[in-house]
Amino acid sequence: MSTITVSTPTPTELVMSRTFNAPKELVFAAHTEAEHLRHWWGRGNPLDVSIDFRVGGKWRFVETSDGQEHAFRGEFREISAPDSYTWTFEYEPMAGHVLVEKFVFTEEDGKTTVTASSTFDSQEDRDGMLQSGMEAGANQSYAALDAYLLKIG
Repeated sequence: MSTITVSTPTPTELVMSRTFNAPKELVFAAHTEAEHLRHWWGRGNPLDVSIDFRVGGKWRFVETSDGQEHAFRGEFREISAPDSYTWTFEYEPMAGHVLVEKFVFTEEDGKTTVTASSTFDSQEDRDGMLQSGMEAGANQSYAALDAYLLKIG
């Protein structure tokens, strides 16, 4: 099973990378289309997805877990399908702590690597994200994506 590689190249940056056994176009679609996202994002928990995938378009995901709702939102800044997109990311209960995240999709021999580079306003915000359990949650979400890709691949 593949896991996410996490690095912190600068005090305000966090980079996560993960490889999937699926073609780039499918992995990109799984990251950007509501009908796919609801099957894996949020660790595979029930997810309400609202997404307007265009530059300037807004997105909002509400994950339901342990009887609680966790809402995330942002806006798309750049899109170069199926190679990359950039969005803002904000956890609603911590409003005002907005990061900018760029996803890059590269394919080699039918496998796709997703690299997400997140830029935070401060090292404190970046470290807070690291300490929030983000890495474990991302690993769980991407394990759910692995299972979903097997179903639809």
